[in-house]
Amino acid sequence: MPVLNRAELSRTGVIFIALLFAICATSAVAREFRAADTQTEDYPTVQALRYMGALIAERTGGRHEIKVFHSRQLGEEKETIEQTRAGAIDLNRTNVALIGNFVPAMNVLAMPFLFRSIEHMQKVLDGPIGSEILGSFEPYGFVGLAFYDSGARSIYNGARPVKSIADLRGLRIRVQQSELMSEMMRSLGAEPIEMPYGQVLAGLANHLIDGAENNWPSFVTTDHYKHAGYLALTEHTMSPEVLVISLKAWSSLSADDQTIFREAAQRSSRFMREKWRDLEEQSQRKAEEAGVTIVRDIDRKPFEGAMAAIYAKAGRDPAAAALIERIRKVE
Repeated sequence: MPVLNRAELSRTGVIFIALLFAICATSAVAREFRAADTQTEDYPTVQALRYMGALIAERTGGRHEIKVFHSRQLGEEKETIEQTRAGAIDLNRTNVALIGNFVPAMNVLAMPFLFRSIEHMQKVLDGPIGSEILGSFEPYGFVGLAFYDSGARSIYNGARPVKSIADLRGLRIRVQQSELMSEMMRSLGAEPIEMPYGQVLAGLANHLIDGAENNWPSFVTTDHYKHAGYLALTEHTMSPEVLVISLKAWSSLSADDQTIFREAAQRSSRFMREKWRDLEEQSQRKAEEAGVTIVRDIDRKPFEGAMAAIYAKAGRDPAAAALIERIRKVE
């Protein structure tokens, strides 16, 4: 067995200590990030979060991982947003209408009849305006990473077909826990019932509410269509989903890891859009086959006109007014 001299022993000791420090440093920053989503396991947003997690694990050599809690395992959206802001949840996929209670710019994206089409919305979110909005989250305890599609939201109920605003009068319609959404429904003559997403099915089945408003996949995957056989394609909002990370979790990442997280989030957004288109088509087909009455030929102008007071109120905020004008000018 060779005998090491003092110099060789010294060099070996230095190398060993350096390796030990490297291992300790690596393990100190490695962690599992908790992500919240209220949708079911096979929903496009949940799949996108898992896809993002796989990209991050690959890019960081397994140092960082994302564990996705779907199906409201960490609570309803309003609760998980508050927990994310406090740093108890790391990542959160939420609708802009709910996080608008904290981040003012999100209320603009949730404005009814703001976007002319899904293509218009995507052009806005994929461009400079979208980047600026994502960059506006930090003062409120979040970092905006990416937008996910959420289609167009329409009104459905179990009482009668809705062909005009008059048909909505007196109907109890569930809306998200958002002041803006309640104002919108009141402007249409219906009675808004703010209710967590997970309680809507029971509300419909037990006639605590007459209907709700949401996109095609949410209407079908939750079985709402079984208790609300009339869907009116009002397409009143096209508000997207947004993926945020808590400022506390973001600050724990190195600059390089922050870049990895942001790039993975953007790639997951493109992945989600493909999954979303497929699910939207499947959901519409399933509703039609189940005999849901779909009112397509709606004159949207009276619905848009009913939003005048909401836009007047938003216009009193110079920042919101300017953002609305910029969005409308995007071709």
